[in-house]
Amino acid sequence: MSSPNGELRFDGRVAVVTGAGAGLGREYALLLAARGAKVVVNDLGGTHVGEGASQRAADIVVDEIRKNGGEAVADYNSVIDGAKVIDSAIKAFGRVDILINNAGILRDRSIVKTTDQDWDLVHDVHLKGSFKCTQAAFPHMKAQNFGRIIMTSSNSGVYGNFGQANYSAAKLGLIGLANTVAIEGRKNNIFCNAIIPTAASRMTEGILPDILFNELKPKLIAPVVVYLCHESCEDNGNYIESAAGWATKVHTVRGKGSVLRASLDETVTPEFVKNVWSKVTDMSQAKHVDNMAQATGALLEVLENLKSGEKDVIEDTFAFTNKDLILYALGIGASVKNSNDLRFLYENDSDFSAIPSFFVLPGLLLTMSSPLVGNALPQSGADLSNILHGEQYLEICDDLPLDGQLVTKGKVFDVMDKGSGAVVVTNCETFDENGRLLAKNQSSIFVVGAGKFGGKKEPITGVVPLGVTPKRSPDSSIQYTTSLDQAALYRLSGDLNPLHIDPNFARVAGFKTPILHGLCSLGFSVRAVLAKYADNNSSLFKAIKVRFVAPVIPGQTLKVDMWKENTRIHFRTSIVETGKDVITGAYVDLKSSKAKL
Repeated sequence: MSSPNGELRFDGRVAVVTGAGAGLGREYALLLAARGAKVVVNDLGGTHVGEGASQRAADIVVDEIRKNGGEAVADYNSVIDGAKVIDSAIKAFGRVDILINNAGILRDRSIVKTTDQDWDLVHDVHLKGSFKCTQAAFPHMKAQNFGRIIMTSSNSGVYGNFGQANYSAAKLGLIGLANTVAIEGRKNNIFCNAIIPTAASRMTEGILPDILFNELKPKLIAPVVVYLCHESCEDNGNYIESAAGWATKVHTVRGKGSVLRASLDETVTPEFVKNVWSKVTDMSQAKHVDNMAQATGALLEVLENLKSGEKDVIEDTFAFTNKDLILYALGIGASVKNSNDLRFLYENDSDFSAIPSFFVLPGLLLTMSSPLVGNALPQSGADLSNILHGEQYLEICDDLPLDGQLVTKGKVFDVMDKGSGAVVVTNCETFDENGRLLAKNQSSIFVVGAGKFGGKKEPITGVVPLGVTPKRSPDSSIQYTTSLDQAALYRLSGDLNPLHIDPNFARVAGFKTPILHGLCSLGFSVRAVLAKYADNNSSLFKAIKVRFVAPVIPGQTLKVDMWKENTRIHFRTSIVETGKDVITGAYVDLKSSKAKL
């Protein structure tokens, strides 16, 4: 209830405050009484380490309340006898509306030196005492369809603290207790929250620095707790940290995580866990989970995806901004020297757009960073030193965004035994935040040394076929000279395979020097097709299919020969200096063509 001037009142309410003989508990009791509540001041009167007993602490606070015109009674029971504490309220005032579980002691010891008594006494007072008082108050609150309960946790419980194993364990236990009380009490208007206070008290004197101890006044925290106890406050199951006239909500978050097996038929192995550990521990997409249903919902979705129809599906996210689009364009040779490239390099250009081959990245990164490829093979796993990008298909399915967070779902589509190695074909679909399908990727990965397992040699239906290059001279050709730093620049778009930057790794993989990414050569080729047949208009791009047949060394010159057949542009990319083909069987499908004659 509130007074006409907006003051929060507790007239007619009965509050039980444990550990109210000093510190925070005293401030809670005084403020509640000043606002009209009838207060049971509970305090055993022992020392801060739980020794002895005295009625004096509780009596002093009761006298103070009465002198100020309030109503209060003292209770000297241990909170372990919670039923007796609550019975004091029922006998004195006939009801209990508010319970603030505040009683506590300290028996700080390092883990090795903590005795059973140290552990048991701290847990009895903090955790068991809070439970017993709550258990005793709950039926009364349920019968009257109203209750407000506070658990007192601590930063030691949330974060841990040296020498407080017993205390921190009990305090985190109170968070769990508060969660359950909040759930069980909700339907009867019984709300339970946890306060995480940092205040100067007889328990913290000598522990906190003087300058901090003097500023952490319990009186500054009391209004936060008193508001949580008011009937107008509908918070339930929250943890509120407060100190020195400041308060904030604290909650736990859970990362997106990673699937640890490829299907329901597979088991989890330590090697698989190692491969995806960076995703397991990635918190960049962490979300707050409010309840058990939400906590299990994500797991159920994973299991559903692993069932028939979505078997072997692995999901990944890919966030990008216009800076990523520009970096990609630079990585495949776009330059301000060409005025038509400005639309790919300047975010404020009126025609700013993405080079469509950028959207091969979400599928590639999922394929290369997940255990999809390795787990598809019956023997000889895949790693960065023995995999080669064989073929790539990209299809653009809708208008492309200039930034956002994409979700890609990928799975193994086909596996072939080529003798000297195995070919693993993966299919990936990329969606925007609204579930709109943006792109489809199909990657064929050649795993050196993984063949001869008795598998089939030919692809199944659905593996996108290569194009057939026309048997005539090219209709047009464009040359681009790559930079010595081309691979170093392109890798910043996400393909961080050391094969393209580390000389030692390149030698291990069988190359004399780091090589250019195949998809970088693909990007150069896409630029050539767009420039010649689409007036650099990305919206005219529909799909591309290529086969990578030889490596390119950064600094070499690429020649893109093109043949136009309606809206399909066949092309072949080769190295000018050596005459070797690097991309064959390739084509770009356009929605329409604007050929430059």
